[in-house]
Amino acid sequence: MLSTGLRRSAAWMLVLLALLLGGGARAQGTISEIRVDGVQRIDPETVRSYLAVRAGDPFDPDRLDRSLKTLFATGLFADVAFRREGPVLVVNVVENPIINRMAFEGNKRIDTEALTQEVSLRPRVVYTRTKVQNDVKRILDLYRRKGRFAATVEPKIIQLPQNRVDLVYEIEEGEVTGVRRISFVGNKRYGDSTLRGIIQTKESAWYRILSSDDNYDPDRVSFDRELLRRHYLNNGYADFRVVSAVAELVPERTGFFITFTVEEGERYKFGAVKVNAALKNLDPETLRSDVQFSEGDWYSGEKVDEAIQRMTVRLGNLGYAFVDIQPVVDRRREDRVVNLAFEVKEGPKVYVERIDISGNVRTIDKVIRREFRLVEGDAFNAARLQRSRQRIQGLAFFKKAEVTNVAGSAPDKTVIKVEVEEKSTGEISFGAGFSTSESVLGQVELKERNLLGRGQEIRIAGILSGRRQQVDFSFTEPYFLDRDVSAGFDAFHIIRNNQRDSSYDDRRTGLGLRFGYQLSEALRQTLRYTISDVEIVNVKSTASRFIKESAGQRSTSLIGQDLFYDRRDNRVEPTEGYFAKFSSDLAGVGGDTRFIRPSVGAGWYYSVAADYVLSVHGQAGMVYGIGDDVSIQDRYVIGGPSLRGFRTSGIGPRDILTGDSLGGNKYYTATTEITFPLGLPKDIPVLGRAFVEAGSLWDIDETGAEIRDVNSIRASAGFGLSVNSPIGPIRIDLARPFSKETFDKTELLRISFGTRF
Repeated sequence: MLSTGLRRSAAWMLVLLALLLGGGARAQGTISEIRVDGVQRIDPETVRSYLAVRAGDPFDPDRLDRSLKTLFATGLFADVAFRREGPVLVVNVVENPIINRMAFEGNKRIDTEALTQEVSLRPRVVYTRTKVQNDVKRILDLYRRKGRFAATVEPKIIQLPQNRVDLVYEIEEGEVTGVRRISFVGNKRYGDSTLRGIIQTKESAWYRILSSDDNYDPDRVSFDRELLRRHYLNNGYADFRVVSAVAELVPERTGFFITFTVEEGERYKFGAVKVNAALKNLDPETLRSDVQFSEGDWYSGEKVDEAIQRMTVRLGNLGYAFVDIQPVVDRRREDRVVNLAFEVKEGPKVYVERIDISGNVRTIDKVIRREFRLVEGDAFNAARLQRSRQRIQGLAFFKKAEVTNVAGSAPDKTVIKVEVEEKSTGEISFGAGFSTSESVLGQVELKERNLLGRGQEIRIAGILSGRRQQVDFSFTEPYFLDRDVSAGFDAFHIIRNNQRDSSYDDRRTGLGLRFGYQLSEALRQTLRYTISDVEIVNVKSTASRFIKESAGQRSTSLIGQDLFYDRRDNRVEPTEGYFAKFSSDLAGVGGDTRFIRPSVGAGWYYSVAADYVLSVHGQAGMVYGIGDDVSIQDRYVIGGPSLRGFRTSGIGPRDILTGDSLGGNKYYTATTEITFPLGLPKDIPVLGRAFVEAGSLWDIDETGAEIRDVNSIRASAGFGLSVNSPIGPIRIDLARPFSKETFDKTELLRISFGTRF
């Protein structure tokens, strides 16, 4: 078959020959008829509609050439030819076939559905070689993004009757193309190993079997250039640049050598730092505390951005909705300093025109809109937009949640765009694990965090361990009656084996109701009501007489409340900020037990250096009986996870004759801990921690010579490891008490691990 270029040349030869024979366009005569030959599916009149000539027109070479190009451009024909038979123009066409069926063979790593979405051809679509070649390129690109540069795709055509074909893509996926070596050229301040830890691309290693970062990806390498730039810029190298990033594929096509060539330049310090504010009734010194660096510190672009963000938030809270903060940089190369002035000006008055949400297939718009601190018509405020972004991300319904603002229909209007990518919010899981306090543990849980796309949460779970059997059911509506008030209920049935520590078992069955609402952006209050039946059973004959006196069944009707003030940067893995909480319970509005139980707690986090986080926690509580003694099941127990180095129920009042723990009415604990990396590759998710803990538990209503009840301080120190392993989180703590009583029960090693599958 002739190529397109040859066919067009042949058409021109025919036209030129007609001109030579006819002596010009006028001498060639007039087209009396246009006959179309070769069509099977396409109507001849359709072919004529694409022509630039009609019956009655002259044989014009230019118009015939345009007609030829137009017919080829339709993609309907594999070949087109014109010829003249006297006054008749004959258009001879060869139609492209129709695709009857498409198939992919040999694909294992990428499913057929993903490949079908990638290609442009479909069954019952006209087949063309150009489209097939483009689809082959798309498939190869898809495999290369998966790190398989040795993949090959061979399209096969199976001819069928009636000018139809079956199209089969034969795929040889090949092995994953890893990164054999990453090298750096031009780096003097930081070694190769340090820079390898900064970039996302990693060298192939056996322990990276669960990661794809050691597969070559050109997009990831481009991101690595930006990571290197940020690292150097944040450490004072304002002139740094990546000259090149070259990836060389080894001849066997099994791996890449990647080489980054860099120019570090000189290192700069901050020079004079000023804040110039042109806002009415604003003292620039109000913002000075938000600039957390000073003259002589090493220059950092990240610190500059953080200062701008803090000032923007502060000004937004002060009521300045329209601000524009620009850093004016004066780089003095001879002195290696960067003078910096923050120019704070009134920005243009902009209002929110509308909020557009896209990407939410399952989650209804209302669930996202109610997290916004801005609504249509409000004055645009960057601080509130940032808070809205945090709240949407905090829903944990989305893999990705991007909140940006773009220009609106007028200069004083802006449109807020929310683009989300949903993730699975339903879980049906089985768990297995071990801990020194629970022994072997099994768990079954069914949970949906975004029920019917309405943001509601429902959960049913069962736990079975050597010391506990538990079934509970809960439901939470985060916006009850379309107000910023959460409401929910909990039903539970728990059986605990306390034989090791206190010679009895207890059974607890109950139902709880709760309501929560925000008092401010950081302060939340929750109100609770719980009614439960508790029964102390299986009391050993050798148990303490105080436990025997508590045997039997009691009902509890309890009203409680929690105040929680949260200023942490992240609720799951905080690195900065603090929190404080106050809880109180009142039992006695019905039921058999009467007591009041207040407690307080607080925590503070500080990032000492990159990946080094210092934290301090403390909590205390007490329980007072109202008209009666406090029963053993309503007292506090301390030890195990709450005071490492001591066994669960390991401290506090104890019957020294039987060794039974009796619990206590008053307690406090305090922990100082620092978490840090262990110098291992970042792909190995292991963190170390060192800690010191102290606490005490004392005061019971019973008296007797056999009771030991002192409020002395118990304290321990130790070291621990946290591992996010393929079988679930593993925590190992080695703690040794250095202040204890002779009747306390200690625990040197504490291990817990588990997984869901």
